[in-house]
Amino acid sequence: MSKVKITVGGAIEDEAARRFVDAWHRAERGESFNERYLSFETWDALARVLTGKRMQLLRYVRHHKVASVRALAKALKRDYSNVHADVRALAAAGLLDTTDGGLRADYDAIETKIAI
Repeated sequence: MSKVKITVGGAIEDEAARRFVDAWHRAERGESFNERYLSFETWDALARVLTGKRMQLLRYVRHHKVASVRALAKALKRDYSNVHADVRALAAAGLLDTTDGGLRADYDAIETKIAI
C-alpha cells in the first residue's frame, strides 16, 4: 500500500533531514522506494487544506479515472469553480497530481503524525 505521510508541527527541518539520510542509505543499498512526505507548521494549516469536501474529492480521484476538473465537478455534483479551487489547493499541497491526462491521487492512505 502506498502512503502519503504528513507531519504537523514539531521540528520540520529535523524530520526532513532524517528522512533524507534514511533515503540516502536505502538508495546506497539499492532499495527501490517511492514515498511522499508533506509537512504543515500547524494543525490549522493542515485543516485549511484537507477539508471534508477535499477528502471526498481525493477518494473519488483515487478510485476513478478523471480526465478533467469539469468531469470531476460533474461526477461529484459540485460547482465547477469550487472543485477547481479544491484541485488547485490539493495540487499545491502535494496531495493531488494534475497532468494533461487528468487528475491522479496515487496513494492508498494518508498517515498523519501531529506533534503536541
